[in-house]
Amino acid sequence: MKDLTWIKTRLIAHRGLHTADRKIPENTMAAFRAAIDAGYGIEMDINALGDGTVVVFHDKNLERLCGDPRYLRDLSAPDIRTEERISTLREVLDFVAGRVPLLIELKPFGPYEFLARNFMKTMEGYQGVWAMHSFHPKTVNWFRIHHPDVIRGQISEFFERDQDMNKILKYAMKHLLFNVVAKPDFINYGVHDMPNRWCDRAQKRGITVIGYAARSQEVFDMMRSHYSNAVFEFFIPKQ
Repeated sequence: MKDLTWIKTRLIAHRGLHTADRKIPENTMAAFRAAIDAGYGIEMDINALGDGTVVVFHDKNLERLCGDPRYLRDLSAPDIRTEERISTLREVLDFVAGRVPLLIELKPFGPYEFLARNFMKTMEGYQGVWAMHSFHPKTVNWFRIHHPDVIRGQISEFFERDQDMNKILKYAMKHLLFNVVAKPDFINYGVHDMPNRWCDRAQKRGITVIGYAARSQEVFDMMRSHYSNAVFEFFIPKQ
């Protein structure tokens, strides 16, 4: 029996306890240290370098956070050793060492199986509490098939600002239609599009529903009054 209690009740810092002024950058050891010091769970993003090394990083290239135009797919582990704002997942796991739970988002900019397999190899032997989630329905379904014991979550929203997204895919994602196949244990939906009837229906069917990312106490309280929880950033929620 999967225990989702911590996803429903724990305060979880989105991309670690980073700051809006970027003095503590997102998805960095500094952000994770701050979250651990405060006793918060950590949400983080991962992807794979070209050599299969799994890194904790949100974007497909290093431009926004590191001022480096190179893409992750073109890099290997030695290439990132001098980048302070990018760590391998192995390094992060060794640092966290089970002290707080981890909510790990898989962002497959390349083949999703490549990321999923290398991710699970990296997680082998890790003793802490963790769960995976992803926007990519095929990734969530891969875990249903290959690692049904892992807590899996489907991330979604309305995608109104995504002008390049296929309209049929946008409709299916918005209405959580892929859940019929992937059967996620929880849903993480954009708080800017909540509450909504699709999340309400999922919750009535017994699926845990949380949101991302609350940036004020008002939004955080709204989420916890309608659903189970919300990851947060740029403020400290009241206990």
